[in-house]
Amino acid sequence: MSIRRSMASVAVATAFAACTASAQTEALTVCMSEDNAPLSYVVKGEPRGLDVRLARAVADELRKPLKIVPFESKYDQDSTLSQEVNAMLSSGVCDIASGFSMLAADLGPPTRPTARVPDHPGAKRPPLRAWVPLRTLVPSRAYHALAMGLVVRDPARENATLAEPGDARIGAVTGTLTGTAVSMYRNGKLRKQVVSLSQNQDVLEQLEAGRFDATLVALDRLDAWRISHPGTALRRAAYVHPFRINIGFVATADATEVLAATDRVLDRALANGDLQRWSAEAGVTWVEPTTPQVGTAFGLAALVQE
Repeated sequence: MSIRRSMASVAVATAFAACTASAQTEALTVCMSEDNAPLSYVVKGEPRGLDVRLARAVADELRKPLKIVPFESKYDQDSTLSQEVNAMLSSGVCDIASGFSMLAADLGPPTRPTARVPDHPGAKRPPLRAWVPLRTLVPSRAYHALAMGLVVRDPARENATLAEPGDARIGAVTGTLTGTAVSMYRNGKLRKQVVSLSQNQDVLEQLEAGRFDATLVALDRLDAWRISHPGTALRRAAYVHPFRINIGFVATADATEVLAATDRVLDRALANGDLQRWSAEAGVTWVEPTTPQVGTAFGLAALVQE
């Protein structure tokens, strides 16, 4: 073999080794909301929350370093949150996204051809952002469920329920899932006890201030309040509304390796108790996902099912 051919062989081998090393060290990029405590949020530039712990486990499963891409959604009539997430995945900003509501309407083939990505590190100013062709979205298995629980300030009311609230005044934000569930409960049974709030009022802040005695909120919302207000007097009552929305990861249909690894991690963590432990460490009131994993569109009947 000539010296030239030997050098060429060495060059090819070196290039192949470099490509292999690069592929092995290529980071798993995970998009997650920067303001979705306790699942994902950013404190002084550091991502925190249950989603971060799960993303790290998936990266370990794939033997890759982890890169988190926090985003801030300011969606309007031009797009929805699910379409913005789709745009990030479809444009290659990230491999997979966390904290996705597993509703059939937001999964599968896109309902519109294009969308723009939301604010994230490296994104151009909104007017300069390209319209990204959207792709089919596929979910992982669910790892948590959104549920609504009754929150009180007085420990003596911890046994209160919507069916038996005693004399509690109940705060309800107009036009929200929780507010509708309270206002429409058993054909308006609680109407005389409801204190109505507008959507620009913070229901937990008003409860803490003593304007009313109880309110129905997403349990994740209470968890987030506890993180930002460690000295709060607010606490969960025993009552949890039966309505659920499962939460999972989502990726484009061709990300089969990442989705398979994510499912392996979630199955294992659910079976051995790691998921519950990681949730507790992150300050998450963990709610077991329901069956079927992907829900259909819901209406008023789902909120007044009890």
